[in-house]
Formats: sequence, structure tokens, C-alpha cells
Amino acid sequence: MVNKRIRVKERDAIIQSLKSGVTPKIGIQHIQVGRSKELEALYSDIEKICEGGSAFRLIIGDYGSGKTFFLSVVRSIALEKKLVTVNADLSPDRRLHASSGQARNLYSELMRNLSTRNKPDGNALSSIVEKFIAEACKDADLKQDSVSNIIHNRLSQLSELVGGYDFAKVIEAYWTGHEQDNEQLKVNAIRWLRAEYATKTDARKDLGVRSIISDASFYDSLKLMSLFVCQAGYQGLLVNLDEMVNLYKLNSTQARTSNYEQILRILNDCLQGSAENLGFLFGGTPEFLLDPRKGLYSYDALQSRLAANTFAQKMGVIDYSSPALHLASLTPEELFILLKNLRHVYASGEAENYLVPDDALKSFLYHCSQTIGDAYFRTPRNTIKAFLDMLAVMEQNASIEWSHLVQRIIVEEEKPSDLDLEISDQDESTSDDLTSFSL
Repeated sequence: MVNKRIRVKERDAIIQSLKSGVTPKIGIQHIQVGRSKELEALYSDIEKICEGGSAFRLIIGDYGSGKTFFLSVVRSIALEKKLVTVNADLSPDRRLHASSGQARNLYSELMRNLSTRNKPDGNALSSIVEKFIAEACKDADLKQDSVSNIIHNRLSQLSELVGGYDFAKVIEAYWTGHEQDNEQLKVNAIRWLRAEYATKTDARKDLGVRSIISDASFYDSLKLMSLFVCQAGYQGLLVNLDEMVNLYKLNSTQARTSNYEQILRILNDCLQGSAENLGFLFGGTPEFLLDPRKGLYSYDALQSRLAANTFAQKMGVIDYSSPALHLASLTPEELFILLKNLRHVYASGEAENYLVPDDALKSFLYHCSQTIGDAYFRTPRNTIKAFLDMLAVMEQNASIEWSHLVQRIIVEEEKPSDLDLEISDQDESTSDDLTSFSL
């Protein structure tokens, strides 16, 4: 592996995010390790979406196990495959189903975070609409037809879906604003597409449409958007929703059931092939899935569809084709490689600036195994934060030896070699293979 210097902006973003316990928005390829089988499964899903199919996955893991990071890696793969991605965290004000604007809030958040390969940080909705119009202009030149006719013909298949007629009319309004240099009309069209209109009256006055994107049309609008991005030249839409545990925390049984019914509808469409060029990734905790009283398993139709493969369970293996994908714990070797990657990032990619040697990494992992136990494999967040805290102390206090820091936190007097961490060059080459999906 050829080491490249890591930009200061990228380095600082990675370190500050990880020390705060959140996933970095940039530079994740520098630290991704392990979970190659899971990534292979999701890569297959992405290819299925690109070919006109659909995908549904629940990414299940404990707090701090790396769910959000894993979802970010998959999102970066999707962007490279020319998919459009939208992502958001669920919260008390953002749900899949509601009657007081929470579902519309979630849709608005998704549209604000809409990303493409050229605009990976979100706010790409306007550029996608512009690209659609540019493609229509090219098509009009080739066919010697008016741009309005081309746009109308391209959007005709959208009109067949729920809410599709007004969706197409809003895109045509954006084109009118583009032709007439009417910026306000373009702004109004984008506002409608982002579900920022609260009343039908305002939407009708500004755009001449009779409906808006509301709580009731959340999922139908996502299906329309997936078809529209394909018309704009992209391969499909990947919807990435994290913190699904917020549905599990709802006090109202009726509210939980309504949201679970929405998940069932999405799952059925994806499994039956009713959705096109559309994929869903939901990140949640084990109790969100397995709790028979409040989790998804409390809804019989979902339990039957999401139940674990009994043959795989009996044989002690994982079925990576299951809609519910449980993240495997990192191995000690993978954690060692992760710490090496973090050390490399901390030194801005320059080996001569490493603050600690490999022996310090082994000692640190030994400390984790003694004080935390097996949990440090399942939830690497705390291990990462503690390691970066140690490097920060080393950087700010050059006189302190790493061995003194580690000795202060080791509980039992045993040598690090007892952990049986024999890391070879072959292990490092394996890490290259494991990160290849995120590049």
C-alpha cells in the first residue's frame, strides 16, 4: 500500500469526528477495516439497484458498534456507482409515518442531504434538476423538437404514479423559470420538491399545482424521486435512514404500529420488485428489531419476513442475503489494523511522524481486553476515542513515554504478547482488500 500525505482539513475532520463519537463525513477510506462480507452483500444490492431493481436492508448493531460508519461506507460506494443518495437520522420530529408533519420533516431533511458524486455533501437537488433540463435540451436538439415536448414526454411515466402529475408539473415550472430567467419560480419549484410547502393553497398560488408533499405521500414521493433521478442520467436512489431506534422509543402503540406498517409496505415493494432503481438502508439496534413487545418483531408480518435463517443459526454462520444484516464484531487483528490506520491519519500520512510504535498498539489493545472485555470488539467507538485521547496527550507532552501512559491503565501485570496478537504483512495486505470497497 502506497502511503499518501493526508490533507490537514481531512485529518482534522476525521480526528475531531471520531473523538466526538460521530462518523466523519470525509476521509472514511483512510480508516475503514473489516466487514468485507457485509460490504460484498451491500455492493451486490447497489448493483441490483443500478440494474433497475430494488433493495431493502436493516443494518443491526449495538450502540457504538459502527452502524453509522458502515452506512457511510456503503453510501460512498453508491455515489461512486452513480447513484443519488439521501440520508437522515430519525428523531421525535422525523418519522416514516405521522399526521402532524413529522414525516414531511423527514422528507425535507432527506432532500437537503441529497447527494451525488460531484456534490457528496448534500444540497444537490437543484443541480439534478438542472442536469435533467440539460439532458432534455440535448435530446431536443437531436430530435429537432421543442424542449417542452421532450420534458413532457420524459415525465409522462411519472404521471402514472401517485402524485406524479403534480411532480411533473413542478419540474415543468422549473423549466419555465429557467427559460424566462424567473429565479423566484425556480426557487418555488425547489421548495415544493423539498416538501417545504405547508399548505396546498400556497403551492397552488405559486406553482399552479393542487397537492404538496405531505405526511401521507412520504414513500410515494421517494418512488417518484427515484424515477426522476434516473431520467436525469443517474442509476437510481439509495435512501439511508439511521437511528431507527427512535421508532422503538415511541410511547404510543398506535404511532409505532403505523410506522412499522410503513416499513412493511417498503419491504414488500422491495422484495416483490414493485419499486424500481430504489434502495433502503435502515440502521437500528438489536432491541429495535428483536423486542417482541415494542420492536419490529412485535408486528407479526414483519417478524415473519425478518426472522433469522434457522439453518444459518444452527450452523453458526451468517446469511448475508437476509433483509436484516447483523454487523459482526471486529476481530483483534482488525482492531490492530484500525489503530494503525488511526495512527497514520494522526501523523497526516507521514510514517516518520508516528507518535507511538506497533508495540504501543498491542499494549493498548491488551489494556482494552483486560478492562473492557469482549465489548471492545463489538463497540469500537470507545476504544477509538480512548486511543485518540492517548495520542493527543503524547502530541502535547513530548516528554511522556507511551509505555508510562499504558502502564498506568493496565490492570494486571501481564505482557502484551499474551494477547496473541501476531500481526503479519499478510494481515496488512488483507486490510487493503477490506478497504477496497470504500475507495
